Amino acid sequence: MSIMDKLKKNSKLGHTEILSESKFFTEKEMTPTNVPMINVALSGSMEGGLAPGLTVLAGPSKHFKTSFALLMASAYLKKHDDAVMLFYDSEFGSPESYFKQYEIDTSRVLHTPITNVEELKFDLVGQLEGLDRNDKVVVVIDSIGNLASKKELEDALSEKSVADMSRAKALKGLFRMTTPYLNMKNIPMLAVNHTYKEIGLFPKDIVGGGTGIYYSADNIWIVGRQQDKQGTEIKGYHFIINVEKSRYVREKSKIPISVSWEGGVEKYSGLLDVALQGGYVEKPSNGWYQRKGEEAKVREKDTLLEDFWTPIFNDTNFKEYVKNRFAI
Repeated sequence: MSIMDKLKKNSKLGHTEILSESKFFTEKEMTPTNVPMINVALSGSMEGGLAPGLTVLAGPSKHFKTSFALLMASAYLKKHDDAVMLFYDSEFGSPESYFKQYEIDTSRVLHTPITNVEELKFDLVGQLEGLDRNDKVVVVIDSIGNLASKKELEDALSEKSVADMSRAKALKGLFRMTTPYLNMKNIPMLAVNHTYKEIGLFPKDIVGGGTGIYYSADNIWIVGRQQDKQGTEIKGYHFIINVEKSRYVREKSKIPISVSWEGGVEKYSGLLDVALQGGYVEKPSNGWYQRKGEEAKVREKDTLLEDFWTPIFNDTNFKEYVKNRFAI
């Protein structure tokens, strides 16, 4: 008997396995969305996507965080016909129209209202404990950013105006307990969070909730926003996904995603800047674009169409270029 076999036999834990044969190490299921650059922000590859573990979507109010979470959850539900979405709701800011927009069947969503961190912790850990690796579940928390601790609520009911020092500790415990379950049971969890500005000459955005979220998360996005204007009329927004932390993507990567009032998320947004930098698309004159080696020119709005990108995807190494640029 080899030393490896002896150690494996003596282990008291049922999941002990040689690393090259471990399903927790070798099997990482990814769920692609229909938006290539969101897949890049999640995995570094246009053909990647949402992986098991914790993904945190942070940013100020009205920065499309919940919509990004629902877009990814929808892709998971579409991939697995028997999948269920476990939706923890503390803000009640997601009307039924949000779910319809992303083609989420609400009969496949278990809605759990929560009022404090401890409620979330106890229920979520209990739910994860009862699942096995073959159960297809995606968890969405909307949100942890505005979720009070149990002590804060009790102090309010008792009319005590003392500072609450327990919230960050409770959140740290929540993610410390859930992280092993998510990865061992192959479950993706999307947590919406808030940001605040640090004090200083050049203040930067800080993800709320303390250090526990940073330690546990596989991905942390900080979402920024710019208005898309035509004259004085706002047509939509350009959101910038700032990759604050990732196990798959180069940190500090900035990935633009455009959203219009008429069409929602622009499926092919974000690709043009990357293709220009890589030389796959050229800009012969102001306001005009063309694929490299071709004479046909189009306006910027036409670069958001599938017909423009299909030849680039099929006939060039653009996907490999994107992966080399963004993936770790």
